[in-house]
Amino acid sequence: MPLVPFGTLPDESRLWVFGVERTLSEGEQDNLLSAVDLFLETWAAHGAPLMCGRDWRWRRFLLVAVDEASAPPSGCSIDAMVGVLKDQERRLGVRILDNTPVWFVENGNVKRMSRSEFRRLAQGGAVGPDTVVFDNTVTRLKDARSGRWEGPVRASWHQRAFFKHSEQPEPA
Repeated sequence: MPLVPFGTLPDESRLWVFGVERTLSEGEQDNLLSAVDLFLETWAAHGAPLMCGRDWRWRRFLLVAVDEASAPPSGCSIDAMVGVLKDQERRLGVRILDNTPVWFVENGNVKRMSRSEFRRLAQGGAVGPDTVVFDNTVTRLKDARSGRWEGPVRASWHQRAFFKHSEQPEPA
């Protein structure tokens, strides 16, 4: 059985993070996670079972990891996982596979917005270096465990992308 508890996977495991555009009801969460678990229980690459696990965080994020040392995922096996998530998008009426939004925490709640909207918040001072953001581009489980996935703006790519340094050097 390749599906294992998420916490038992090694740090070097390949990681995918999928953000669900809205908070799901309990029933919707159960349906999504059941469909994902059913898929992961038989996930294979070229006939080799993939040692994998998943986690559900903040009621908005699906983290899927695979131990590449046991068997690496293939393009076809990754496409199969994406297919399951596309099916869930249709069933639930939500976007799951869209990595373009910025995800952050505001008043204890996860917010999702376009990059231009987030830039406006940054320029207006509504979000700052201590705002918790999510970097759904991380690719290793160790990144999620070490705080690279969820952490303050100042420690992520969001700092460079959305916060221009106000102190520019004077021309010589």
